[in-house]
Amino acid sequence: MSVRKIIHIDMDAFFASVEQRDNPALRGKPIAVGHAGPRGVVATASYEARRFGVHSAMAAERAKKLCPDLIFIPGRMRVYKHISRTIRSIFHQYTDLVEPLSIDEAFLDVSHLPCATDAAKEIKELIWQRTCLTASAGVSVNKMLAKIASDYQKPNGLFVITPKNVERFVAQLPIEKFFGIGKVTAEKMHRLGIYTGADLRQRTEEELVRHFGKVGRAYFGYARGIDDRPVEPNRKHVSIGAETTFAEDTADLNTLRAELAQMAAKAWQRAEKINFLGKTVTLKLKFADFKQITRSQTFAEIIPSQQAFLAAGENLLVHTDLHRQKVRLIGLTLSNPPEPSAADGRQLWFDF
Repeated sequence: MSVRKIIHIDMDAFFASVEQRDNPALRGKPIAVGHAGPRGVVATASYEARRFGVHSAMAAERAKKLCPDLIFIPGRMRVYKHISRTIRSIFHQYTDLVEPLSIDEAFLDVSHLPCATDAAKEIKELIWQRTCLTASAGVSVNKMLAKIASDYQKPNGLFVITPKNVERFVAQLPIEKFFGIGKVTAEKMHRLGIYTGADLRQRTEEELVRHFGKVGRAYFGYARGIDDRPVEPNRKHVSIGAETTFAEDTADLNTLRAELAQMAAKAWQRAEKINFLGKTVTLKLKFADFKQITRSQTFAEIIPSQQAFLAAGENLLVHTDLHRQKVRLIGLTLSNPPEPSAADGRQLWFDF
C-alpha cells in the first residue's frame, strides 16, 4: 500500500495579517479583527496581541484587559474572500484533491507528486509572491499529522513528519497538541496520568471509550499516528456549530448565557468563512450526569446575522427547564441550509 502525502496549509493570523499588510501603521502593533463593544468578540488576533494571551473567539472586554493597547479593526470579509480565492487557485496548480476547512486553511493530497515537501515550499513561496502574506505548512502521511505539523513552527513555518518518524513524533507529543483534544479533555487525561502520546498509547481502546465516549476510538488511532480520513474536495457542510465543556459544572444562567455568546461567535465565524447559510438553530446541553438534550428552532428564512443567531440560542436556553441541574457542556449549531435555486442550481447571496 502506497504512503499518502498530505499537506495542510494554514495562513498566519489571516485577517489580522491582511489588515497589517494594507495599513503600514498597524504593523508591529497588537490588533484584533472583530467588534470592541460589550458583546464583541475577537475573530483573529495578530501575533503581537497573542503574546498577551489574546486569541480568537475571546470576548472583547477580556481581550482589552489582557492587552490595554489592543487595536480593534472591523473585518472586511469581501477582501479576505478575494485573497482566499487567489490562494485556492495556487493549491489547484498542484492537485485537484483540495479540501478547504475554512477561508484560510486547507488539506491537499499530493500523493501523485514526487516530493510533498518541495510542493509545500513552492506553495508557500507563491502565496507570498501573490499576496504578500505568509502561510505555515505541515506535511505528513495523513490529515491529523499534517494539521499538527502546520502549527508546529508558526508563523511562516514548514514542518515535515516523515513516515519513519511518525511513531517517535507522536510518542513525545504533549496531549494538548493532539487534534480534537481541548483544555478540558486534556485536564481529564492528566488526571488519568496521560500527558503524552506515549502515555495515551498505553491505554486500550475500550478504556478510552469508557472515559471519553466514542471519540475515544479516534484517540486510540491518533496515539498510533493513524488517521484514514481521505481529503474530500467536495465535502458539503450540513451544519456548523461550536461547543465547550465547562471546567466546573454550573447552573448559573448568566454564566451559561455568557458562554453561549462565545459559542455563537465561534460558530458564526466558521459559517462566514465558508459562506454557510442556515435556517435552524440548535442548542445542546449536557448535564453533570452526562444526560444530553437538544432544543431547536427553525425559521422561514435564513438566519441573517450573528446577533439573530445568538438571540435564537438565548431564547432556547431561557425556555429550557434545567430542573436546577448543573450543566457540563453547552453548544450552539446552525443547520438546515437553503435548497439551491431550481432555475440555475445556485443559491444567490446578496452581501449588503
